[in-house]
Amino acid sequence: MFQIKLLPDRPDVTAPDGSDVRVLLSLKGGSMAHFELTAGGISKPVAHKTVDEIWYFIEGLGVMWRKLDAHEETVRVEAGVCITIPCGTHFQFRSLGPDSLKAVAVTMPPWPGTGEAFEVTGLWNPTS
Repeated sequence: MFQIKLLPDRPDVTAPDGSDVRVLLSLKGGSMAHFELTAGGISKPVAHKTVDEIWYFIEGLGVMWRKLDAHEETVRVEAGVCITIPCGTHFQFRSLGPDSLKAVAVTMPPWPGTGEAFEVTGLWNPTS
């Protein structure tokens, strides 16, 4: 009925964008995970087919590019910044500081698995 989980010491999987993922918990309405992009890393640009996400950055310094229809923006992300990634948004992020860029994110509905994310054209050449 109730769940509890400590943050895993090692990543569980690699996200379609190339970041390391530590899977946390899920309920029928959503799931949560911890994402980490190495210092100086640049993710692959992707979009999601069926899920919305909310990301909360907990460590590091970086930038996040998002584009949905005619709206496009690049924002600075660091500990304390929270952003949304609505379904269908093209996004890419990069770590700018000397440390990894880390965030926790909620995916609604829960992450369905392989095939959810697809690569798109982004701003930067990915390193992951």
